[in-house]
Amino acid sequence: MTEKTGEKSELIEKVIKVSRVAKVVKGGRRFSFSALVVVGDGRQRVGYGLGKANEVTEAIRKGVERANKNMKPVVIFEGRTIPHETIGRFGASRVFMRPSTPGSGIIASGAVRAVMEACGIHDVSAKSLGSTNPHNMVKAALDALYRIKSFEEIAARRGVPVEHLTEHMRAS
Repeated sequence: MTEKTGEKSELIEKVIKVSRVAKVVKGGRRFSFSALVVVGDGRQRVGYGLGKANEVTEAIRKGVERANKNMKPVVIFEGRTIPHETIGRFGASRVFMRPSTPGSGIIASGAVRAVMEACGIHDVSAKSLGSTNPHNMVKAALDALYRIKSFEEIAARRGVPVEHLTEHMRAS
């Protein structure tokens, strides 16, 4: 077993939406399927993919393949939540995220919840603002996650010690 196939077995795959699409041709309608999939390793890496095919299983497989290629790292605080509030935008969709206390769980809608579970965030509160189209919600949630800066980056930019920034997070 190679390292790459060993890595694939650990990935978390979430199918968010499967759509049946019709193309009208001379003899009637031709149906195909598109699948929106989120893939993460549960340890700070997540990506999404859209697969299209004539069968559902093939569309999901293609979506997972594309999601694997699109995986990017995400900053997580103490392995459970995000370090600070953030807003992600895509199209008419916006997602507002804020850190939560330990044990509060993922408070989010279906598409955003799938993204959080896939990347390994356990405690977060998210609110969708604007359009709730699943495609745009996933892209807005990922935009919000990719915008997050670690406490080390912020402390270095401000010229203050990291403890100064993290003391209020540990108190809650």
